[in-house]
Amino acid sequence: MTHGSAPPAGGSSPYDRLGIAPDASFDEVQAARRERLAAVEGDAQAQAQVEAAYDAVLMERLRERQQGKVSSAAVTASKREEVKPAVAVRTPSRPSLPALPALPQLSGAKLPRPTLTLPTLAMAEGRERWFPLVAIGLLLALLLITPSGSAEVLLALATGVAVVNLQRRQGRFLAAIGWSFALLSVGLLLGGGLVQLLDPSLPLGLPIGPEQVQSLPALVLLLLGALLIT
Repeated sequence: MTHGSAPPAGGSSPYDRLGIAPDASFDEVQAARRERLAAVEGDAQAQAQVEAAYDAVLMERLRERQQGKVSSAAVTASKREEVKPAVAVRTPSRPSLPALPALPQLSGAKLPRPTLTLPTLAMAEGRERWFPLVAIGLLLALLLITPSGSAEVLLALATGVAVVNLQRRQGRFLAAIGWSFALLSVGLLLGGGLVQLLDPSLPLGLPIGPEQVQSLPALVLLLLGALLIT
């Protein structure tokens, strides 16, 4: 680009009047306009010619774009961009997520199956001996002297005494309940068979009825279980 102290009066194109080439960039056009205006400062006619040349250049560039033409300035700018080294665009990296803890692997070992073992028999000592003897012995005496309608209540009390004593000896509440109800069931079955074997016409020597006879084996088994099962 050539710059002078004043725009040439006889220029045939606005580029010549601004002193720039047709492929000058927009920044070069702006710089030429400022330099020409500064050179003819105070000369209104010369400044008007500079502004007219500047407007003519802009109009020509605008007309070329509307017609779909690529101006020489745009081609030059494109070549300049190709010369510039490409700047690598850095994409923001995503923060790394913490690794999830590994789940514990379940071992293939099978749980031991509960086994039913027979209890050991041993005579109770101390409080575990005298408590069932006194409690169930008293219930046996009441069974013989009370009416037959109270047999169910006495059996329930005797079962409770057996559960309490077995839980103290074994330390297992469910096992104590299981053995107590098992003894009660077996005793009632034995008592029912005993009632069927006895002849009703045969005097028993005691004023007891069939329900009392059926309850006697259950009370005896509950007493023996509370004393021996451990």
